[in-house]
Amino acid sequence: MQPLTEQHTNYKALYEQQSAANKELQLTIASLTHQLHQLQKMIFGSKTERFMLATAADTAASAQLSLALEADTITQCKIMDATKVSYIRTKTELTTNTPKAHPGRMKLPEHLRREVILLQPDRDVTGLRKIGDEVSEVLDYTPGELYVKQYIRPKYVQPLTELTNTVITASLPGRLLDKCMAGEGLLSQIIVDKYMDHLPLHRQLQRFERAGITIAQSTINDWVKAVLTHLTALYEVHKKKVLDSGYLHADETPIKVLDDAKKGTTHQGYYWVYHNSHEKLVLFDYRSGRGREGPDDILKDFKGYWQTDGYIAYDDFDKREGITLMHCMAHARRKFSDALQSDKNRAEHALSLLQQLYAIERRIKEEQLSAEAAVQLRQQQAVPLLSTMKQWMTGEYAKVLPKSPVGQAIGYCLPRWEKLEVKCLYDQCPAANRQQWGRECHPSCCSRQKKLPVCRLSSGSAKGSNDLFLVCYLQATSHQSIQLAQRCIATHASLYD
Repeated sequence: MQPLTEQHTNYKALYEQQSAANKELQLTIASLTHQLHQLQKMIFGSKTERFMLATAADTAASAQLSLALEADTITQCKIMDATKVSYIRTKTELTTNTPKAHPGRMKLPEHLRREVILLQPDRDVTGLRKIGDEVSEVLDYTPGELYVKQYIRPKYVQPLTELTNTVITASLPGRLLDKCMAGEGLLSQIIVDKYMDHLPLHRQLQRFERAGITIAQSTINDWVKAVLTHLTALYEVHKKKVLDSGYLHADETPIKVLDDAKKGTTHQGYYWVYHNSHEKLVLFDYRSGRGREGPDDILKDFKGYWQTDGYIAYDDFDKREGITLMHCMAHARRKFSDALQSDKNRAEHALSLLQQLYAIERRIKEEQLSAEAAVQLRQQQAVPLLSTMKQWMTGEYAKVLPKSPVGQAIGYCLPRWEKLEVKCLYDQCPAANRQQWGRECHPSCCSRQKKLPVCRLSSGSAKGSNDLFLVCYLQATSHQSIQLAQRCIATHASLYD
């Protein structure tokens, strides 16, 4: 009979292995729960990131609303007696003799053309004294009109000899596009409809067909491409004006672009957006990728403050002479806002400190403090807050899991803290974050929401400068976009007179 072989099991190693696996699973569950909450908030929740710290009064009110009835207490209640009670409910309404003033309907703008229609009574008013007019205004609309400009040039002959004559006629006015049947007004409307109202060219063609005008798809494509080509010089002037500022914001956002190589397919391009906050001007630059080549080219002569997010492609610009790189505090705040569900105490503490920092910036804006007074106020109040927050994050980072939402928020802030607090050390930084110019990127967001790719009309950088220039230059001045487009195109047409 053979002896039994003893097998020694290392239960300690198995326990440690199982504990590590359980810990990893708990982290995965927490991460997936956080992602699910963020997705639900994105779909169903409020888009605002405003933080309101709960006060003692709010806590007392919520406690008052809660009856705090325990289940055991409810089960111990017994019905000892029942009595039927009947009553009569009366309803009283108090009215006052003072009539409530009606606010009236919205007043129509004065700059609109008035078409006056005089309505006389249907009875004889001869000899009656007029005491006033009852004026009622109705806002109406006349659909856009397609019309034909017909240039008639009389021809005169000046006889010189019996064999030769000279024909005299007037010259045609300058045209933006020679031998093109579309006038500057129609070209302007096509551009505005496409880049401001995001109406694709094929839908514009359908609208023309309803008016009895048939235009080929290739023809309208050529019109748009030619107009954008003529606006290249204006884009360069606009680009110089934006970059002349000593303070710029920058960000990039993806956009679908029709591919030249494969018909019907798209590839992902990028809008690189540069915002001159002093003059509220926006520069759009198209690039096929997200590398630093785009800002390298645009900012090769830029000097001043440059505010960005924490994207790694921006890091090398801090080493360039004349550029001071600073990061956006709104991105740091958003990280802690996202961590409220998983670690409320730490997230609320960080958001309360940032709330005090934003209160300082609000005071500077409301009181319209000078640059010297603003920097003095920041040094006195904001710098101690930033120092306190940095010390708190340094201590808390060792206590939290790096992959947890609050750990990721702290891990985002600490390596970038010097660039986040640049604002409080200099006097030329007008804003703590870049949210004030987020609306300038709205045109590209509209295109994405409508699932409209950008049509790549030509290869090279001409497309990347021209059509995106129209997006930023026309849509940023949407109240006068049509008049602006017509004025720009008419100005270029006058150069050919």
